[in-house]
Amino acid sequence: MMRLTSVSLTTKISEVGIHTARKRDLQHMRLSLLGGLLMLTATSLGWAQNNNSVVEARAVMSTDAAHANSPVKIAVLAQVAAGFHINDHKPTLDYLIPTDLKVDANDQFTVKTVVYPKGTLEKCASSDAPLSVYEGTVLVGTLLQTAKAIPEGTYILKAKFSYQACNDHACMPPASVPLAVTIKIVPRNVALKPVESDVFRRIQFE
Repeated sequence: MMRLTSVSLTTKISEVGIHTARKRDLQHMRLSLLGGLLMLTATSLGWAQNNNSVVEARAVMSTDAAHANSPVKIAVLAQVAAGFHINDHKPTLDYLIPTDLKVDANDQFTVKTVVYPKGTLEKCASSDAPLSVYEGTVLVGTLLQTAKAIPEGTYILKAKFSYQACNDHACMPPASVPLAVTIKIVPRNVALKPVESDVFRRIQFE
């Protein structure tokens, strides 16, 4: 039978203590690393949420309905959060990402023209020259044409408002807001009622 002296027993106890301490330190390192990863993930998610909330947009019609073989005016109202701006549709510098509106045209609705507002020149820290940007409320107009033989009924036309938001220090990744506008086609003898008149007075379609 093996006999342990007091010296060897003390050594064994010391080795167990060292092993336990190393195991505890390793667990602490793993927990710290996991915590850091969770914080990084939370930060990334928060940035994505902030990016999505920088610009809010909706689409409206100039009338409560539309006729076949007729023009239809659509306006997109985009609201840029305070402290941010988005680039002009025709940016000052070639490498800047423009603000853009894409409408999903089809056989029933064709896009005649898209009207963008004129940007405002702003001095930014990232550029020596002033940049043409949009701030606050941005109105983009779209003139559509309904098909000659479009059946009466309700249609949902989809679109996408794309932009890149920046502040005085940095720019966020490019983003977009999905849009949908409901268009009701009624008989020619049904009168159309103007709506959102204050919005469409501010858009020059011609």
